[in-house]
Amino acid sequence: MANALVNRAATVNQSTNFFRASFSFLRNLSTATPTKDPSTESSAGPKKPKRKKKKNLFEVAQFLPNWGLGYHMAKTHWANVSYEITKINLYKDGRHGKAWGLAYRDGLPIAEAPKKISGVHKRCWKYIANLKKPEGSLDQIKKAEESTLNPDVQAA
Repeated sequence: MANALVNRAATVNQSTNFFRASFSFLRNLSTATPTKDPSTESSAGPKKPKRKKKKNLFEVAQFLPNWGLGYHMAKTHWANVSYEITKINLYKDGRHGKAWGLAYRDGLPIAEAPKKISGVHKRCWKYIANLKKPEGSLDQIKKAEESTLNPDVQAA
């Protein structure tokens, strides 16, 4: 009987040693750094860069002095249209709020009075850096345009 117990204990020790060895092998295998195969790397091709997340008006304006007051901003899909920011009402988080501005088309103001800008929370805004501001008010600009369009009126 004692002999049977010794044999049984020996087989239990061998089986536990086997399981310990297999578990340690699996643990080492899973934590080992994978070796890179050059054939699989070239077939995958170059990785695409991540797309940049576009910004709403307030996220663009926060980096400008005085939260963008006096600067021109436009939606990315607009052609020759922008707003000169005149007033910003920010909410506490700094990424939401309301904004008012003067609308410009081809560098010339469309209206004299500022209006509320719609779509300020949409993620498609950009800063217009090189927009030339015409000197003077809207009336002066209109008079200058009329004088250049009708030169025969001045001659008469």
